[in-house]
Amino acid sequence: MNDFDFLTGSWDVANRWRTDFLDETSEWEEFPAISHASGHFEGGANFDEIVFPTKEFAGLTVRLYDTERKEWSLYWASNRTGTLFPPVTGTFTDGVGEFYGDDMHAGQQIRARFIWSGITEDSARWEQAFSVDGEKTWVTNWIMEFTRR
Repeated sequence: MNDFDFLTGSWDVANRWRTDFLDETSEWEEFPAISHASGHFEGGANFDEIVFPTKEFAGLTVRLYDTERKEWSLYWASNRTGTLFPPVTGTFTDGVGEFYGDDMHAGQQIRARFIWSGITEDSARWEQAFSVDGEKTWVTNWIMEFTRR
C-alpha cells in the first residue's frame, strides 16, 4: 500500500499532450508544470496538486488504497470543472502501475488507462491513453516526465 510513496515531494513536470486526445495523428504540444505531493494514512493515501502555469489551470489527484481489494483508486479533478472525474483503478506489478476506468471525452464514451513507470528516487513517467473500441486500440494522448525539484 506504499506504492505512491515515491511521489511525495515537489516535482518539475515536462508535459506532452495531443491537440486531439482521440486522434493518434494529431500534433503533440509541450508545456511545463509543477507538482507537490503528500502521503497520508501511512501510505494508503496520496494527494498531489499540479499547476500548469502556461495553460492557466491546475489539477489534483487523490489516490486511495483499498485494503480488501488490494488495489488503488485514482480520482482526478481540475479547477476547470471543480468536479471529480470517475476513478481509474489498478495495481503495481514489478514497479509499473496500470490503472483503468470508464469516462466520457468530447461526448464519447472512452476507456482510460494510466501507466506509471520509470520510477526512481528522482524521476518518474506517467502516461494516459484512451480507447473508444473496448481496449482493442489505444491512443496515448498525454505524457508527463517528472523530475524531482
